[in-house]
Amino acid sequence: MTTQNQQSQQNQQTTPRTLHLNAFLMNAGHHDAAWRHPDSSPERVTDLAYFQELARIAERGTLDSIFFADGLALWGKARHNALGGFEPLTLLAAIAAVTEHVGLIATASTTFNEPYHLARKFASLDHLSGGRAGWNIVTSGTVDEARNFNREEHLEHRIRYERAHEFLDVATKLWDSWEDDAIVLDKERGIYADTGRLHPAAHRGEHFAVAGPLNVPRSPQGHPLLVQAGSSEDGKEFAARHAEAVFTAQQTLTDAQTFYKDLKSRLPRYGRTERDLLVLPGIAPVLGSTEAEAKALERQLTDLQVPEYGLAQLSGMLGTDLTGLPLDGPLPDLPEERDINGNKSRFTLVAELARRDGLTLRELIARLGAGRGHRVVAGTPEQIADQLEEWFTRGAADGFNIMAPVLPTGLADFVDQVVPILRRRGLFRTEYTGRTLREHYGLPRPANRHARAAV
Repeated sequence: MTTQNQQSQQNQQTTPRTLHLNAFLMNAGHHDAAWRHPDSSPERVTDLAYFQELARIAERGTLDSIFFADGLALWGKARHNALGGFEPLTLLAAIAAVTEHVGLIATASTTFNEPYHLARKFASLDHLSGGRAGWNIVTSGTVDEARNFNREEHLEHRIRYERAHEFLDVATKLWDSWEDDAIVLDKERGIYADTGRLHPAAHRGEHFAVAGPLNVPRSPQGHPLLVQAGSSEDGKEFAARHAEAVFTAQQTLTDAQTFYKDLKSRLPRYGRTERDLLVLPGIAPVLGSTEAEAKALERQLTDLQVPEYGLAQLSGMLGTDLTGLPLDGPLPDLPEERDINGNKSRFTLVAELARRDGLTLRELIARLGAGRGHRVVAGTPEQIADQLEEWFTRGAADGFNIMAPVLPTGLADFVDQVVPILRRRGLFRTEYTGRTLREHYGLPRPANRHARAAV
């Protein structure tokens, strides 16, 4: 008999490869000056209806998913940007009620959470949404977050990833603690669940001791879709072992191709194939009806930047206090990547960008304004579609993390102007053909480990 996973793998091999598109939603938009633009709505960053509208725009475009980043401290200076907002799992539960298809991905930290608590939340969201939950797994990158959780310093980078491996091991044991057919609902005999099909996690490791089972039955997807965003050496190895989709920042086609090939080459050692892991680089599309119009919008946003805010953000990315340095001067000497205890891959990307293009601090702040290291492309819908197609067909991406510089207009313009072009080229779906987030991404539902053991 052909199993569900075998059938899914056969479908993967025979289905033509098409793009996967995720909408990365961030308050007024991804540009750090978006909140000052007349098309933005910064007054609505704690308005549920606003985010429900954004989700429905993404669903109108048949996008695979929406995604919320998250941190456990206030990012940047609220004096100069529309910062703060909702906890993402809470928000996505409310969005689930007004959408039917679009996937719902939330960021949650393995450093400042416990596996039981988080496994329960994601299983709940998966049930509430009918199988649309995804977890963007982060280890957290700043000392400010550590100081909100009884620590004076952040855990060392390597230890954070060791903890993350064990955290995910515990979470998957908990998601598997109810077999799919554990609930029998036998009213005559008074039996709700077959307790022989409930299993303790019985985990005791270096970082966690968890008894289990979970107090939420197995969810529609079995496990939420597992997403990861780190591109350091530790991050890539974690992704190759666990992740099913990767959000990454790449500046050039060559860099993206190198990252893509490297990451996919690591999969066989974990018994995985290239189609088991999707790579979605971030792109901030600045759209205009003409290229000149798009460039004008890009300049307008740059002119709205507050240099003090950009300098503080840059200081955080580079692990170096840049306060007081001349904006029209070069970067100072920087530490080595090995000495960075935050986001190592983003540090290297930003440092190399500045050196490669000979950028001053002012120019670097402008270049990072819309994407914080992700690629920014200003052009017409056709030009944006061309860029996406080139990266997709030349071994650099399986899809993209769309980062609209200004919301809601940037997302609506992408859905209404770029998506139809991709559809005409046969690169993107015209309608949803699946119900769950895993089905959107063409990924199998994980078999329950206890059912596998029984077989």
